[in-house]
Amino acid sequence: TPLRGADGQVYAIAQGNMVVGGAGAAAGGSKVQINHLSAGRIPAGALVERSVPTPLAQGDTLQLDLNSSDFATARAVAQAINKAKGAGIAQALDGRVVRVKAPATPDDRVAFLADVENLAIDMAAPAARVVINARTGSIVMNQSVTLSSCAVAHGSLSVTISSTPVISQPNALSGGQTVVAEKADISIRQEPGSLIQLPAGARLSDVVKALNSLGATPQDLLAILQAMKSAGALNAELEVI
Repeated sequence: TPLRGADGQVYAIAQGNMVVGGAGAAAGGSKVQINHLSAGRIPAGALVERSVPTPLAQGDTLQLDLNSSDFATARAVAQAINKAKGAGIAQALDGRVVRVKAPATPDDRVAFLADVENLAIDMAAPAARVVINARTGSIVMNQSVTLSSCAVAHGSLSVTISSTPVISQPNALSGGQTVVAEKADISIRQEPGSLIQLPAGARLSDVVKALNSLGATPQDLLAILQAMKSAGALNAELEVI
């Protein structure tokens, strides 16, 4: 799969071992599958085909781009550089970009950036986030996630379809043919769901304890967390991958 830039050029190609969050087996006409087998992820799987221009020796300033946008982190980076290199050297333009005044020669610029890389930065607390893998049912949350008091009722709905072959065998002298038909039995079962009150939790352990009290499966928690977010009870950002 090619990764194209805004100019239409191919900058990277996806290549590598794919991690699939499922398993399956088939034999004798029977098949068992857990989660999805047709979708996966390739960790660090981009093979760079074209380098992105980095004009290190051009202009009087350098632009430092943070991996993730955070105003507190950008401010901390600018303050650390100004403390080590002098006032007015660095300026945070927004939550992602920090502009610094760079030395004139390329050698001095490399030494300057090497010193900047070794600066100790007081990182801001990460934003509250819950990452949900809809294919595998995995749920990961960081320590900033909190819950507001709410009540949850959830009942599971299961549909079972079973097919049984039925053989119609006519008499030997009737001139008929043996016919195989399928008999399908369909049943729908809904588990009763009780209303459970979840207390407000300010720590990750409290959140985990409250969610475990529901007794829901990971797949059920996907729907519960999304509903809690819509109700304003989940104080975190939901990310579905």
